[in-house]
Amino acid sequence: MKRPIKILYIVCAAILVIVVIALIAIDLFANSALKVAIESAGTKALNVGVSVNAVDLSVLRGRLGFEDLIINNPPGYKHERLLELSQANIKVDTKSLLSDIVNIKDIKMDGVKVVLEQRGVSGNNLQDIIKKLPKKEDEPSEPSGKKLHIDSLEITNAEVKVKLLPVPGKVDTIPLKLDTIKLTDLGNDNNLDAVALTRTVLIAIAGGIAKQGADILPDEILGALVTELKNVGALSGVLIDTGVNILETGTDIGKEATKAGKDTGKEVIKGVEDVGKGITKGLKDILTEEKEE
Repeated sequence: MKRPIKILYIVCAAILVIVVIALIAIDLFANSALKVAIESAGTKALNVGVSVNAVDLSVLRGRLGFEDLIINNPPGYKHERLLELSQANIKVDTKSLLSDIVNIKDIKMDGVKVVLEQRGVSGNNLQDIIKKLPKKEDEPSEPSGKKLHIDSLEITNAEVKVKLLPVPGKVDTIPLKLDTIKLTDLGNDNNLDAVALTRTVLIAIAGGIAKQGADILPDEILGALVTELKNVGALSGVLIDTGVNILETGTDIGKEATKAGKDTGKEVIKGVEDVGKGITKGLKDILTEEKEE
């Protein structure tokens, strides 16, 4: 009897080792795949170059992190970059990655640096990018692709350099430090996907800039931001009284998201390795679109 039991122990130990090795391999290969997915999806959604230095996925802990995300400027601007993000940490329900609705407990984005660059009398780079994102009126009648439910999203340590048109004898750079931006209960209407989330974050940052720069920024810059925020429904009203801008924020910026993107298909789960592939594919499905047949 002892020999069969010993063999059983050996078999169980071998299976455990294989499972651990498989999960480690999944994490390693998933990091590379997700890096490519984030860059390609971001570039497609924003119509500008998007890059990320490092991605770290832990399937077992349900955590995804990335560092040094960069969003480039649209063509025609002096500065190469619009936004740099030092690090982001995402806590996700791993099992939900295999379903149509991905449940994210929290997203923490720390160390955001924005260069808001003026072009012409009333144009700027942030405004140009927001304009090109899908508008509310362009939403499909039924949501498609993976949907996101996010309990909490927090943006901390955000700094902005507002680059004005050069005028002799006047300051052409205005620094701003934004208050912490916190959005809650995003996607509770099942209308939030990766593109909509990107739009939500950019609008939240634009709103933070408008509020922080209300008595600092020149009217041509502030007016452009206010106009764009009103266009997307993120600002209920603007009162300009004797040169003092009083901003009244309206509906929760975090709920002003659009639906876009396509799902790349259903995950097939067979054994430990296929489960890992399904999880990785689930993450990539959030970021990619299915080609129309």
